[in-house]
Parts: sequence; structure tokens; C-alpha cells
Amino acid sequence: MDRYLDDLESRIEPEVECALHAEWVRFTDGRFDGDVFTPGRPAPAPPRVEWPAVRVNETLDDFDSMALQQFARCSATLAEGGGNLLCVRCNYGTGILPSLFGPDLFMMPDEMNTLPTTRPLAGGKEAVRKLLGRGVPDVRGGLAGRVFEMAGRFLDIMDSYPRIGAHVHLYHPDAQGPMDICELLWGSDLFLDVVDEPQLVHDLLALVTETYIRFMNEWRELVPFQDDHNPHWGMMHGGRIMLRDDSAMNFSPRMFEEFIRPYDQRLLDEFGGGAVHFCGRGDHYIHILAQMRGVRAVHMSQPECNDMETILRHTVDRDVRLIGLRPDAACEAVEHGRELHGNVHATAEPTP
Repeated sequence: MDRYLDDLESRIEPEVECALHAEWVRFTDGRFDGDVFTPGRPAPAPPRVEWPAVRVNETLDDFDSMALQQFARCSATLAEGGGNLLCVRCNYGTGILPSLFGPDLFMMPDEMNTLPTTRPLAGGKEAVRKLLGRGVPDVRGGLAGRVFEMAGRFLDIMDSYPRIGAHVHLYHPDAQGPMDICELLWGSDLFLDVVDEPQLVHDLLALVTETYIRFMNEWRELVPFQDDHNPHWGMMHGGRIMLRDDSAMNFSPRMFEEFIRPYDQRLLDEFGGGAVHFCGRGDHYIHILAQMRGVRAVHMSQPECNDMETILRHTVDRDVRLIGLRPDAACEAVEHGRELHGNVHATAEPTP
């Protein structure tokens, strides 16, 4: 590890990182006055050693492999002269919070080089009722135990390397959002049971939301949030947390209002706002999402699945920033003369 960390430490230029961080703060605070925010470092800083390619499955039971994989992303960002902030996370996939409730883990084949997830609970609705009877689980159980150990490993490294400690951000792990966690636990029957068993769905959502709060409070005891400018995936958003609403594309606006908004809102209120990510289509509920208290930014991964004028009208026109928008979607808006109010960030850099 030392030769790679020494290499990264030697290539981090504090003045460059501070200037880039200040650019992100200006954008996050609504003080960017261009069309599309596309920050970058003034010059690439190529590595002096050849960094290894660490596969995902290697990292899951080896904290040094996890550290090496995550710091390699920072090395690549410097090598490309990219505009993302230097960031690492405890990268254990979507199953971190679901794993607290005892489902089986599903490991992806190594050749896919993809993060693990969890299988739906065996036993369907009866298994859900048993969960409700047990209440909030141990927030250091399941994959979360590895998350907190890995966080300690990152913090030890950051203590030993001043530039890494000052300019590489350890951001909160993938805690998903309440409905996403429910879908992972419940399985696809959830999309019928919201109609057939709505109260049971609400009861599980309430339990999951309380578990999320306790988990994130445990996390911020170890890794405190920044006051109002927090990194995620190398970007910055206002507020403190990044919720995932991937399951929302399968629900009508009315169902989003009933089954997703109240629980997302509780988390945004609890943690001082933040950003929301969604995959797939979200233009049918974006008018609800963007009006939630504390939503400061939206990250969407597939603009081609959406009516972008609807997305823009309910985000950038209302001072909610779009971050990580694909460059072609941003360019298309500019070419058509669409006013973006300085509220769009575009990047081709991948998210973890």
C-alpha cells in the first residue's frame, strides 16, 4: 500500500484542490454564472507508479484492497485532470442497510466486477411481519460491520498522509432510500402489495426509515458531515445526505406521494437536506420530488428516459441543481437556447 499512497500524496497540490473545492462551493451556493458547470484541474498529474486494477470481489473481505481500489479512483482523477473532488467510500453496494435485517447476500460473478446485493427475504409477507416484531436491528450488523471497520481504515490512512487527509473526502456509504430498501427486502411482489397490503408496506417503510436514521447517526459520529457542502461521487451538493429513489420509476405520482415522499422527507428533515438520485424515468414525479423540503440537488443517470424539459422546469428553474448530468444532455439544452440559470453540472467522469 505504501508505494501507492506515497504516489498519491506526492501528486496532490493543495492550492489546486482548494481552488477546485471553492469552485464547487460557488456552484452549490448558486453563484456560478455560466451555462454548464464543468470544472477541471489546470493540468493532469500522472502517476509515477503503475496502480493495479483491483476487482470488486477482492475488496469485499480485504480492507487494504478496498482502500487501494478507492484511492486508485483518486489517482485516475488526478491523472486525467478531471474536475471531480477526490473522494473515497466504503464500497459494499446496495445491500448495506438491507443486510441489517438478515437476508442472504448475493455475490456477483467475479468476471462482472460488480458490487453485491441482497436476495429478498424468504417467506414473503410473513417474513416482513416478523421483522416488524423485532424492531430496529443492530446498525453494525450485516455488511454495516465491514462499513464501519473500513471507515476506520480510511481514517487511519488519512491521519498518516497529510495531503490525503486534507483533500480526499470520505463520504457516506450507499444507504439507498426507504423504498429501495423495502424493495430489496420484499422482492417484486412489493409492486402488488402496495395495493393489497398498503399498511404493511407503510409499517416496513417506517421501520426502515428509523433504521436509516440510527445507521446514519452512527456514521456521522465517526465521520461528521460538513456543514452544508457535502461530497458524493466526486461531486458536491447542498445539505448532507444522498438518497436513492431508483424504485420510484415503477410508481405513479400518487403512489410516490403516499409511499415515498413522507419517508424521504423525514430523512431530509432529520439530516438537514441533501440530494436525491434516481435511475430510469423520473419525469412523472419530479414535480413532487423537487418540492420536498431540503432537496438541494438531483442526480439522474439516464436523461434519454425522460422528458428533459419537464425535468429542467422542476429543478433548475426552481433553483434545484442538476449534478452529474451527462454532457450530451447538457449540450443539447444549451444548443436549443434553454436557460439553465447556472444550475447544471455536467461530467463524463463515472460514478462508483
